[in-house]
Amino acid sequence: MKLTIGHLYPDLLNLYGDRGNIACLMKRCQWRGIEARTIGFESEDSIDFSLLDIVLLGGGSDREQMLVCEKLKKIRQAFQSYVEDNGVVLAVCGGYQLLGRYYKTKDGLIQGLDLVDLYTEQGEGRLINNIILDSPLCKMPVVGFENHGGRTNIGKNRPFGKVLYGAGNDGESGYEGVIYKNVIGTYLHGPLLPKNPQICDHLIKKALERRYGDIDLKPLDDRQEHGANTYMVKRLMK
Repeated sequence: MKLTIGHLYPDLLNLYGDRGNIACLMKRCQWRGIEARTIGFESEDSIDFSLLDIVLLGGGSDREQMLVCEKLKKIRQAFQSYVEDNGVVLAVCGGYQLLGRYYKTKDGLIQGLDLVDLYTEQGEGRLINNIILDSPLCKMPVVGFENHGGRTNIGKNRPFGKVLYGAGNDGESGYEGVIYKNVIGTYLHGPLLPKNPQICDHLIKKALERRYGDIDLKPLDDRQEHGANTYMVKRLMK
């Protein structure tokens, strides 16, 4: 089995070491004997979504988001077709905001890609904290770190998780992130996937099923990862 991961604009969108999500996807594929490769698409490259099984869209500053959005608008239809065909996407922070209709900042409006029915507006102050979620996508709590000024409204979409500790999408709703088809949008850095291997495996499984049909992922020895997760949850929830 083979998977191809597309890392979109790592030259512009790579805050907080979210490149580590790519490393985690690659390693957990390789440990299972799945042939995985990553294609990095920088700002001047063309993107062929038909080649891709997983897409990572990371976070950046407002200026970088604006630059990226202008580039993505040119391929919006292809990106939308990929999403609607159950293509797997992980969009983190700025990438998450770009999925929606717009991000309203004090300096103006950043038009989004409108791939998911959500929008973001800048609030007073930043939401900065460790965060813990109860997500329907895995049995273990999801842990990470959030740092965002935007408040995201996901409408009637499913959230990535219920906030057990931290702020989440807006500091008020009690929910974080969004799930739409095989898209996960989230504010969780960390990077997210090394801290939450069950989410990583969810993405891998969905990508494999889209290409090959029903599959069972070979279990890995995640005792260290589970131990770190448990320690973090106990420390924050005491």
